[in-house]
Amino acid sequence: MHRIVEIEDRVLETPSTVTWRFPYAEPCAPGQFVMVWIPGDDELPMSLSYTDGPSKGVTIKAMGSTTRHVQSIPAGTRIGIRGPYGNRFDLTPRRILVVGGGSGTAVLAPGAERALRSGAQVTCALGATTELELLFAKRLTAAGARVEVSTDDGTAGTPGFVTAVVERLLAEGSFDAVWTCGPEVMMRKVAELARSRGIVGYGSVERHMKCALGMCDACSLGPYHVCVDGPVFRTETLLSLEEFGRTKRDPSGRRVPL
Repeated sequence: MHRIVEIEDRVLETPSTVTWRFPYAEPCAPGQFVMVWIPGDDELPMSLSYTDGPSKGVTIKAMGSTTRHVQSIPAGTRIGIRGPYGNRFDLTPRRILVVGGGSGTAVLAPGAERALRSGAQVTCALGATTELELLFAKRLTAAGARVEVSTDDGTAGTPGFVTAVVERLLAEGSFDAVWTCGPEVMMRKVAELARSRGIVGYGSVERHMKCALGMCDACSLGPYHVCVDGPVFRTETLLSLEEFGRTKRDPSGRRVPL
């Protein structure tokens, strides 16, 4: 499905992160993504940070010149939306540990909210470089999740990497599943921690996506295409791939280290 829609709301979430809300009635599930066309620019893959109701949303972090330009686009601008694409998080576990690194939390938040509404217990470990960059901590707390945070510079929560918080939570509590999204080095560590305790893990992976149809090979990850086989994978699958958490492909298709 492809529609031209108008950005109805633009929210500055952190100094580097903006959310767009737009009318889009197509059913969407937590973990899925859409292709967003910016008139006069390009089409970009964006994970859905809001999936329920007639208004959907994407949350964009400034990473390079393209996303910095996208962030500056005001409410009222007309954009193209194609999708949704990809698979989704498994919402059946009743005790879920959600691990978000930086803007990766945007991918996890809709699933956490749906799981909470269905009666699941959700604990969130959220990491950021600094307190001002923490994303959706208040949103998830308001939804009923237990939220613990860490910051690289110690300005909020536990100083250091979020994986230290994850290690402690896994030792203290009992979980049926671990969901994670964020920097792949972090995700690999979280996946290894989940495996060491025999817990099923799911990770949402980011790769360059051009067609979203599994045809262009831009988003290949081992034998998989992230756009159609993912973006949500079992972490056991991800750990079996040598490049996961170690290398990625640049826009020209070359492998580069993370």
